Amino acid sequence: MGRAIAAVATASSDWLPKLGQVVGRYLYQFASAALGGYRPELHYMRGPGPAWRAKYGNLHGNLPPR
Repeated sequence: MGRAIAAVATASSDWLPKLGQVVGRYLYQFASAALGGYRPELHYMRGPGPAWRAKYGNLHGNLPPR
């Protein structure tokens, strides 16, 4: 009986670290995909906004009026 318990204990301890690595890798990939990185090109203003247009008008002929 003691050998059977030792065999089960040895077999169960082999997969536990591997399971931890798999779960950790999954959580890291999930967090990376969900949170993503900071992309500043999505947050900075691209050109004059409505306040500038209200103050200066359409000084450049290629800007469509809003």
